Amino acid sequence: MNLESLFEPFSYGGLSLKNRFVMAPMTRSKSPKGIPTGEVADYYARRAASDVGLILTEGTVIDRPSSKNHPDIPNFYGEALNGWEKVVQDVHANGGEIAPQIWHVGNTTIPGITMPDPMEGPETMSVEDIEDSIKKFAESAAAAKRLGFDCLELHGAHGYLIDQFFWTGTNKRTDEYGGDTIVKRNKFALEVIKAVRAAVGKDMVIIMRLSQWKQQDYTVKLAQNPAEMEQWLQPMVEAGVDIFHCSQRRFWEPEFEGSDLNFAGWAKKITGQPTITVGSVGLSGDFLGSFAGQGAEKNNNLDELTRRYERGDFDLIAVGRAILQDFEWVKKMKEGKVEELREFTAESLAQYY
Repeated sequence: MNLESLFEPFSYGGLSLKNRFVMAPMTRSKSPKGIPTGEVADYYARRAASDVGLILTEGTVIDRPSSKNHPDIPNFYGEALNGWEKVVQDVHANGGEIAPQIWHVGNTTIPGITMPDPMEGPETMSVEDIEDSIKKFAESAAAAKRLGFDCLELHGAHGYLIDQFFWTGTNKRTDEYGGDTIVKRNKFALEVIKAVRAAVGKDMVIIMRLSQWKQQDYTVKLAQNPAEMEQWLQPMVEAGVDIFHCSQRRFWEPEFEGSDLNFAGWAKKITGQPTITVGSVGLSGDFLGSFAGQGAEKNNNLDELTRRYERGDFDLIAVGRAILQDFEWVKKMKEGKVEELREFTAESLAQYY
């Protein structure tokens, strides 16, 4: 199987990558009291040295009450910035590119974990809370630029704070930050994007991670059709988003009836901006078996991923748990060492952090 197209370089704005593979952001809660350690730097450096095109860090939180739902989720402010500076230096020393994912979990809780501050979400935040959150997103973005990160990602997916403003299931506000259409409920995200763009200048690439599905409800669709998706996404481009990171549970599933385009395919078609596809890449025997021509009848295989990429549906491919488990996953793909790839299993995952 010819994988050369997936190892083409990518360039957009001030971002240049060696290939099309992105390490997806994965929350690990491995930073004691929010401060990333040398072990965190080593974790990212190993993957940089193994040919990952772009590393997206785990979610890192802004300086707001209840911005995290676990004490060891890393901060992206204050003392933690010293740890992140070490991460950037080590990734760059190993030939990698890296972006922080900047985050606020909203009122999403973790069973068994109690945090000292009350959770905040669209239904409890005052306008002053919202304005301060926007300011804190911008401050973290400015820190990312100051520390030498290559780009940054805003987490607007999976039922966390920005996404909670998008969705009618979590946004019942009747003021300017709520409403009965996605156009109205877009306001918080657009103000965050504009503030971040002002903080980092015109050249730093901003990635926006979005999902239709929510952790609370996998069947949700914020945009029911392409027209609604355009109303949702196009204002984000105008506000300053460069790349859309389009999260879906399975990359091969079509987003709307009448077309096999997935979420990333539709986002690129609608906006003309580069997109990242993500969703169960590399997690099955069918995917790995496609190296040997097996599983051709399946959708979840390397042939299907490559077909969609070469058709121009998306520009980058995010791989999560497979790279979490095997830090050399991209390198082994490049060298065709399929027999050495560790197939993902939940039981064996933890030891590869």
